[in-house]
Amino acid sequence: MKKIVLIFVLLVSLFSCESDELNPDRFKTGIFEIPEGKGYEKTIIIRQDSLQIEKYEDRIDSLSIVWKNNFNYTLKMLHPKTAIDEEPMYVKITNLNKNSYDFEIRIGHSNFIQKGTLYKK
Repeated sequence: MKKIVLIFVLLVSLFSCESDELNPDRFKTGIFEIPEGKGYEKTIIIRQDSLQIEKYEDRIDSLSIVWKNNFNYTLKMLHPKTAIDEEPMYVKITNLNKNSYDFEIRIGHSNFIQKGTLYKK
């Protein structure tokens, strides 16, 4: 009986471990894309360490990225060109998928929230 209980406990713990497929750490570095639509131009994002580079239209922006936890991070333009570019952007991951995540972004202390999806390439 003890062996059955031990096997059961091991199986439960094995299957309850977080799948790598749902681990948000895989989105902290790499190359990503936000497709055109819903208020976004097609955007290519390159993340490495605390740097994020965004390429869209004919612009390239460099931002610092600070992860608060696996589901929240803050972006700040390194070379702001307008007053709104000086505001930090607060990003919240709302849903994880195999190769993408849904997010909500708020600029500064505004109440306006924009939603989107980021895909890992």
